[in-house]
Amino acid sequence: MSDRVSNHNDYLQGKLIGLRRKVKLQISHHSGTQPALVFIHGGLGNRFNWRSQYEYFLARGREVLAYDLAGHGQSSAYRRYSLGRHRRDLTRLLKLYKIKAPVLCCHSYGVPLGLEYARKNLVSGLVLVAGGTHDLAPWWEIPLIKFLAWGGRYLYHLPGIQTLTNRLSSNHQGEKLERFLAESPVPIEPHPYKALEIFWGYNFWRHRHDDFKDRVPVLVISGGKDPMFTAAMGVELARNFKFAKHLHLSDAGHLAIAEYPIKVSEAIAGFIAALKTTKDNL
Repeated sequence: MSDRVSNHNDYLQGKLIGLRRKVKLQISHHSGTQPALVFIHGGLGNRFNWRSQYEYFLARGREVLAYDLAGHGQSSAYRRYSLGRHRRDLTRLLKLYKIKAPVLCCHSYGVPLGLEYARKNLVSGLVLVAGGTHDLAPWWEIPLIKFLAWGGRYLYHLPGIQTLTNRLSSNHQGEKLERFLAESPVPIEPHPYKALEIFWGYNFWRHRHDDFKDRVPVLVISGGKDPMFTAAMGVELARNFKFAKHLHLSDAGHLAIAEYPIKVSEAIAGFIAALKTTKDNL
């Protein structure tokens, strides 16, 4: 690993950027070789979720960008949430950093945002981890999130509740996962919960996207112990694309990017290496 990543300098701290009136996003960006990797976190998450992959590719000279979605982490909130607003801000963000045709790496509810961006903009590829195009919310999620939004989130002020939630989130152990959980505690602010509602009932295939399916290379990653995005969902998602690969990690849960950080990073690296061949076949 090069000295571009060190224990003395956290390259994911980033800075707050004003994209438009009343919207400021916390951004981490480092220039490097193309195509750039843009990391999009999921619901209730933040830019630190992709730490392992960000640092992996930063150390190898790749251009990388991660940010907190509006209403999450250190970014400001929207008055009303929609995928259209998220997509427009992502478009502005990439224009600001002069990033063209990136590889979008998306986790969980970040997947719909990546899909919506790619539907209207040029991308070199999509890495879709633990998230799909439709039927995204399991039966228990909506009442749970409504409970937390109503006031249940304040339970996380009590000692031990966060620790218990972390144990339920994953049965894996390791320094990377511990840091992931420490940097992504259950939010006690209301906006991350409000932002989740835009994904309930989402269906990317509501409109025809035949050209999209034939022109975008895709890497789908699923976990065998993920109750939200199963192996069958991963197989189905990959089948929708002409140039798709499905990596199934049988012992991974919903947090595969932290449970198997090296495997995921190496899979993305292999995906990028194969993009030229894929492009020649388009």
